Order: sequence, then C-alpha cells, then structure tokens
Amino acid sequence: MARDALALAVTGNGMATRQNETTTAHSSAMAKAEVEARFAVAIGRPRDVDVSRLTLLKDCKRPMFAELAVYSKPVGGKNLEGPSIRLVESALRAFGNMDVRYPTVLEDDEKRIVRVTVTDLESNLTFSADVVVSKTVERKKLKEGQIAISTRANTYGETVYIVAATDDDTNTKAGALVSKTMRTLGIRALPGDLIDEAMWTARETMRNQDAQDPKAARRKIIDAFDSEGISPADLARFLGKPLADVLPADDLATLRKAFAAVKERHATWAELMAEKNGPETPSGSRLDAAKALAPYEAVRKGE
Repeated sequence: MARDALALAVTGNGMATRQNETTTAHSSAMAKAEVEARFAVAIGRPRDVDVSRLTLLKDCKRPMFAELAVYSKPVGGKNLEGPSIRLVESALRAFGNMDVRYPTVLEDDEKRIVRVTVTDLESNLTFSADVVVSKTVERKKLKEGQIAISTRANTYGETVYIVAATDDDTNTKAGALVSKTMRTLGIRALPGDLIDEAMWTARETMRNQDAQDPKAARRKIIDAFDSEGISPADLARFLGKPLADVLPADDLATLRKAFAAVKERHATWAELMAEKNGPETPSGSRLDAAKALAPYEAVRKGE
C-alpha cells in the first residue's frame, strides 16, 4: 500500500508539473501572438509625425494640462527641468504605435520587481528597466503595537521609523516608481525635439494664463500646494519673499514646476527646500511666518 501511495504521489506530481508546463507554454504563445499582432498593426498603420506633433501641442495649449507639464528641482545649485510624467504619457499616445508594458517579474516578502518596457513598434526599438519596490514605508510615528524594522534621521534631524508596508502602500509605491521609469524610457524613445517643443508650448500657455489674471493664478498654486500639506509660509520661505511680491512671469512658474516635482514624487518638499535654501528645522525660517501668511490672506480675499 505504501508503494502504491508513493507511486500515486509521484504520478500526481508529474501531472501537476506537466500542467504547469502546458500553462506556461500556452501563456508564452498568447503573449507572442499579441506582440506579433501589435507589430502587424503598426506596419499597416504607420504614424504621421506631423499629426502626432499637432496632437501633443494641442494638449500643451490647454491650461489644465500645461500647469503640470513641466517640473524642476534644484540640483547642485542649478535647476534641473524636464517633462512631467503627464506630458510623456500624452506624447506616447500622440506619437502612436508605442507599446508600454510593466509586468511583475518577481515578488517575495521583501520586494516586488516590475519590468518596465517601452517599444516603438515601427522601428522595433526597445528600452527596458527593472523597478525594485521595497515592501517598507517610512512613518513619523508608530501605531499602537507597530514594530519598526529600523530608523533613520530625516532632513530636519527627526527620527523616522521604517515599517512593513501594507498591500496598498506597496501598490502605491509601485505605481509611482513605474510611472517615473516609464517617463524616463519614454523620453529616450521619443524624438527629443518633439518633447522640447511641447515643454516650450506648455510654458507659454501658462505664461499667458498668468498674465491674464495673476491673482487667480497665485490662489490656484497656493491651494494646490495646500493639498499636499505645504503651507503659504513654506512657499514664501522657498521663494525668499512674501507671496504678495511674487512675479507672475517668474515666481509662479517656479512654484508650478516645483509642485509638479512634488506631485510626481521626483523630489520631496524638504529636499527642494534643502537644495534651494539649505536645511532648515521645522521651527526655523528665513521669514517670519506671520508676515508670510499676511500676503496670502490678502490674495485669498482677492485684495
């Protein structure tokens, strides 16, 4: 009986292995067929670059799109400026026949690895990169019963706790990292002059918009930062002047590009402040908070 049971177990394992192999082969065949179909469609319907260009520029002429089309952050004393994730996504759609994929290739208790691939189906040019998502997050405070994996000091010298991430935390981190990587690969795959012209058009759109109603533009960018937990006093410290003194053609553009950097997680607000003005403590400031808030109240009231 023991021998029969062993034979049955071996047979069962063999059947399971063959089923897994069959499933894997079937999935591979389907993936191959899908890719071949995409290439066939691209060859039969090639893009028109002139049409693609006009489609992207139309997006950049819309203020709601243009306000987050360009980001910048100070690095090494200079401002690093580039197209936002939103702009690159729009460019990929407008250019057409671009295939973007990001399957999970490995996952365990500590990390998730996602392979991001951007392929031009017409030229068969592919750019790929693996994104490693650690299953940890940082918290300023621990919940009751929560155990920290480790700690570190943040920009302000405060202790930050590193704890295990929830599934939602991991998915959020993965989404942000995949988007940033797709942006990087998309820039490499798309024509550089197309991206440059799109950024220029977006900047012109916002410059014209700001000139028409600078007070409304100020209120809007102040409210946008507030949604990220960044106060008017913080903005005044960042600019080194009261908000009532901002110049629509320069300061609003600077704030808008900084907001895009924070919104898309290219940099944290603390990192932007440290790069621009040097590290600060939460209680320290270059401007009195009350003086910084007074102009904001005036702007908010429409004075």
